[in-house]
Amino acid sequence: MNDQQNAKEFPRRQFVAVSGAVGAGTLLAGAAAMSGGTAVAASGVGDVTTPDACPTTPPPGGTGPCPPASLQGICGLPTDNDPLWHDVQYCTSGIVPPPPQPKPDCLKMTPNYIVLHGKPETTHNYLLLPSCRVTGIECPYLVTSGPPNYWHEAWETARSGGDVPVQYPNIGLGINSQGARRFNQLHIHMAGVRASTQRRLQELESQGRMATSPSQWGNPANQAAVTGSAGDRVYRILRLPNLRENLFGLLNTNVVRPNSLSMANQTMIVVPKMTATGFAGAFYVLNSDTSIHDGTSTCDYLLVYS
Repeated sequence: MNDQQNAKEFPRRQFVAVSGAVGAGTLLAGAAAMSGGTAVAASGVGDVTTPDACPTTPPPGGTGPCPPASLQGICGLPTDNDPLWHDVQYCTSGIVPPPPQPKPDCLKMTPNYIVLHGKPETTHNYLLLPSCRVTGIECPYLVTSGPPNYWHEAWETARSGGDVPVQYPNIGLGINSQGARRFNQLHIHMAGVRASTQRRLQELESQGRMATSPSQWGNPANQAAVTGSAGDRVYRILRLPNLRENLFGLLNTNVVRPNSLSMANQTMIVVPKMTATGFAGAFYVLNSDTSIHDGTSTCDYLLVYS
């Protein structure tokens, strides 16, 4: 689903009881302080797999509890009426969406997340959504150690050989800011990126123009322009060897808080590094917002949906 048009919040809807997980008080204290694989080579193999109701190997990160009740004002209420939340409820609990919203195709289901088609519906446009009620990137719970590692799971799902492979020469994973998205259930886009984006990122890497550790991510020296569907936009670029760490937490700790920014305004795009032989064992993590010159708060300029 292309979020590029800025739309106001749609109301949302019900699901999952919140967990009063151990350590919630500590997590809330931190949250309050913040408020003010082998992949991508286009594989002609593999249609989308049938829904998988069995849990896979637990992802790195948390065990998948939902945001605590005290964060529902920011992270969404179980009684909310957002279309994507209706889709999640249908796939997890069989609750039929209200008319005229159609029933979604539940392409993959696990205890922690589901996978759906994006719009337009192509073989390189999918969405990964938490099975818990989480509005989006602004939810403070995402930067704690509690949630599953949704980025890692998106890559494992979308890569060549994954359960719902993105069939495009290069893969991109992305999330929009609160103001740039159309729907208000957290969703990571699993889509294509242009070959020119891949080349540009490898060129910047060879020039040493990107961070190689999270602590360098917010340094203006690691900002660079990348051309997308709306011309050149500037991104903060970090190279990581894997997606084992919580990217939301890394962004908050190393970029947002040191610069007195808001998580709600951030976009993130993950581009696996590819060579002629396939996945090169590294990921480019791009972040931007409108606080930087020629910055953007949407991932839609770099991702290819149709």
